[in-house]
Amino acid sequence: MNKTTVLLLAAFTALALPGCQEKAASSQASPATKPALTATAATPQLLDWPLTLAAGGNIAAWQEAVIGPELSNYRITEVRASIGDEVKKGDVLARIASDAVDSELSEARASVAEAEATLAEARANHERARQLREQGFYSPQQGIQSQTAAATALARLNAARARQQSAELRRSKAVVLAPDDGIVSARGATVGSLTQPGEELFRLIRGGRLEWRAEVTAAELGHFTPGLTARVESPNGVSVTGRVRSVAPTVDPQTRNGLVYVDLPPQAARTLSAGMFTSGQFELGQRPALTLPQSAVHLREGFAYVFRVESANLPAGNALRKVTQAKVTTGRRRGDRIEVTSGLDPSAQVVASGGGFLADGDSVRIVAADQQP
Repeated sequence: MNKTTVLLLAAFTALALPGCQEKAASSQASPATKPALTATAATPQLLDWPLTLAAGGNIAAWQEAVIGPELSNYRITEVRASIGDEVKKGDVLARIASDAVDSELSEARASVAEAEATLAEARANHERARQLREQGFYSPQQGIQSQTAAATALARLNAARARQQSAELRRSKAVVLAPDDGIVSARGATVGSLTQPGEELFRLIRGGRLEWRAEVTAAELGHFTPGLTARVESPNGVSVTGRVRSVAPTVDPQTRNGLVYVDLPPQAARTLSAGMFTSGQFELGQRPALTLPQSAVHLREGFAYVFRVESANLPAGNALRKVTQAKVTTGRRRGDRIEVTSGLDPSAQVVASGGGFLADGDSVRIVAADQQP
């Protein structure tokens, strides 16, 4: 190769090399200028939200009345009430055979009539003895005897009347009556059976009222005072509102939980039943909450993250923004917003929507919500 050829090759290489370098640089820079996503941004809002505490517990009768027989060894002849029946005070629940009691009552009435006749005779004899004694025909001792006989007859009449009242009272016990308004929750009475002392014929939920016995930890008991609002969830999704009536003064030594008693309205019996386990929430007051749209918070590997927009003070437009993934802790939820309890500055700007496919360090173009495709 001669000297002229070498000079030509060197000149060609010098001219071609800058063009190749510019092309390579251009190819490397182009991916960096391509935005990863078009998204909208939001700033956290400080709102006053109700402070709630979730709990679970059993539904129970507010008060129950146990109705038993007041006559022993008498046969039940009629049962009128069944489980679930709504009854009023004084309604007849069952009837007991009263033949023997009727006989006792008739005998007592006859004894009263006999005692009244005996008393009338004794008083007449005493009056006659008094008149004869005044005329000198009766001695004072005979007068005392007639007076004693009249007093004895009066005492026997009073005893007979007491036996009659007792028989009448026993006769009234042959009808089993509802002691109060309520709902029949249990029935042990059957036609033909003999009544026994202490036997339970019916059980009545007084007034049809139910209560929720919520279980809370010992540390949470101090948050509750009578009058707090509670919302109990029924199985069909209907929420029932009640009020805290009282707080148990002790905790269970096994579970270390205490009971909070919540009065439920009468209509709660339509959706809730005694013995049912259900959950609910207590409203403990208001507390400020730093909130974001729920679409701004993403769950990844069991943790909550947001994408914080850098240079948040720049106006929305075509400028590209870099996003940084930040781990946050969430709290209460209300509507379409969620509380952020830690990990986020109140003045930060985050990606509100469209961040599902973002990664830490990506670039985005922030647009107004109505301009997002």
